[in-house]
Amino acid sequence: MIYLKENSPFPPVKLADEDGLLALGGSLTSERLMTAYRSGIFPWFNENQPVLWWSPDPRMVLYPEKFKASKSLKQKIKNNHFSVTFNVAFAKVIKACAEIKRNNETGTWITPGMQEAYIELHQLGHAVSVEVWKESELVGGLYGIDLPEQKIFCGESMFHKVTDASKIAFYHLVEMLRSKKYSLIDCQVYNKHLESLGAQEISRDSFISILTK
Repeated sequence: MIYLKENSPFPPVKLADEDGLLALGGSLTSERLMTAYRSGIFPWFNENQPVLWWSPDPRMVLYPEKFKASKSLKQKIKNNHFSVTFNVAFAKVIKACAEIKRNNETGTWITPGMQEAYIELHQLGHAVSVEVWKESELVGGLYGIDLPEQKIFCGESMFHKVTDASKIAFYHLVEMLRSKKYSLIDCQVYNKHLESLGAQEISRDSFISILTK
């Protein structure tokens, strides 16, 4: 296991173990986080753990042109019962993602320290949120890291309080990324729900190649 000091450089991603764990330690400064994302690395840890840095193989991604929207989802969007915004309530979105209860999970990896770090990234223009509203209530959304130079969006988390609200957020994110000709959305690790929306696994080498070309 590779231990990082405060300003230690990240090791090559090929040194990650079979689960994708690359290193531990270091800090969540904005500069370090952006260096990580631009290198195909992301943090993921529980509150009682040190910072854990990951670069899994394979990597779950979604190519925007392969997004699958069901007829029922398209109908909900067409009915226009929800309004969708970008970057209007980032702090509320990340807080909701941290607090939402998920199947087979206890606690959250979106710790208060993580929330502070990503709110700072948002203030610097690196982190993006999509909000779904029903009247004046925030009922769904997502957030992630935008890498415009690489044409990649790194999805972090999403939530919904009413059925399909997170899918509606994802739909509008995909449409925005398509309009900007983004290459892919990084979904990090396998997720059955995202697979149903068109996400797929590719090798880490392929992902890094797209990220750095």
